[in-house]
Amino acid sequence: MADLYSKKVMDHFRNPKNHGEIKDADATGTVGNAVCGDLMTIYLKIKNDTIIDIKFLTFGCAAAIATSSMITELAKGKTLDEALKITRKDVADELDGLPPIKMHCSNLAADALHEAIKNYRKKKTKK
Repeated sequence: MADLYSKKVMDHFRNPKNHGEIKDADATGTVGNAVCGDLMTIYLKIKNDTIIDIKFLTFGCAAAIATSSMITELAKGKTLDEALKITRKDVADELDGLPPIKMHCSNLAADALHEAIKNYRKKKTKK
């Protein structure tokens, strides 16, 4: 497995950053891929439209866990608008690439973040 993935992917898989749940999260975003079985949830704490804390729970392969970890690192401290600009490609590039068969994992990570932000904004407009 290690020769399939970059050192960064393996590091984020073995030592994921920001893993866990935020019990009183301001927003969550959950996405999954029925084909491979990966499931990701991103939890956000937001203050003044800035992500002050972010965590994830992921059930999936090494690439799914690594991309979840990386998206939290990329988004933490950013405004919601800045975080929405983080693309699937950004996640893969920051991990020094993913094998083509695993690129869908970076899609899930970015999608889960975007879903959490969308849910937060939806909830805010209802108040």
